Amino acid sequence: MEKFVLSCESTVDLPYDYVIGRGLKVLFYTYTVDGKIFTDNMWNEEGSLESFYQRLEEGHIPTTSQINQFNYEEFFREELKKGHDILHLCFGTGMTQSYNQAVNAVEILKNEFPKRKLIVVDTTCSSGMIVDDAADLWHEGKTMEEIVEYLEKEKWNYHHQFYTTDLKYFKRTGRVSGPAATLGSFLKICPIMHLNHAGKIIAYSKVMGERNAIKTTVDTMERNIPEGKDYAGKCFISHSHTLDKAEKAKEAIEERFPNLKGKVKIFDIGPIIACHTGPGTVAVFFKGKERSEN
Repeated sequence: MEKFVLSCESTVDLPYDYVIGRGLKVLFYTYTVDGKIFTDNMWNEEGSLESFYQRLEEGHIPTTSQINQFNYEEFFREELKKGHDILHLCFGTGMTQSYNQAVNAVEILKNEFPKRKLIVVDTTCSSGMIVDDAADLWHEGKTMEEIVEYLEKEKWNYHHQFYTTDLKYFKRTGRVSGPAATLGSFLKICPIMHLNHAGKIIAYSKVMGERNAIKTTVDTMERNIPEGKDYAGKCFISHSHTLDKAEKAKEAIEERFPNLKGKVKIFDIGPIIACHTGPGTVAVFFKGKERSEN
């Protein structure tokens, strides 16, 4: 079996123990609150995620930045020095330009380690599900090239449906005006969003109430899966400090799709994504038809 390192970034929003348990290496993003830099350690330290959401509730507005070329070089070099080849899965370019920094690092390191293979893939998303599927292939003994071929062929078939039940943070960050957020909260309006073909988050609809948000999400999921209700693939849910709402979505999905590959897995949304969504967001991940341009 070809031996190589499979790595990803902390934006996959899977627990650190889960990712490390599958044998992957992780490159961590950072975020800044009031001038202090914090590491997105994938809630590996007890209470770290709770502390992050507490800062949001207190009115602090964190900021994020892309991973720079130097950080990629350091991360890759550590494994290359050990004689390891590397396949690295990057956070999608629709949300950050970190991938371009990774490509620059690869060009530098190719000259330094001419006998080693180092490939970076733009996943076009932040989904842990695509990383989990790559890990499945890795454990099956697929070669680096076979996994890259799969990813480049299938990455646009990974769907990401989002809705939020809390417009307060969108108001704070300027994504929604104050009057619109106040009216929306009063009417219990939930924006419905998805990731388009380019990997950008697009708000394409809005409904009144959580129940309608869940139904719209599940209906959209069914429309975008060729097998419809007979879907037998994986489904992941991520949530930002709103487990009760994620559980309701899970129940609706498992009722609509009884042939899922295992139960729906629920994970927390980590600081990097939550810096932009705030609390109250539920995201559903599944495989289906190729994502739309809009």
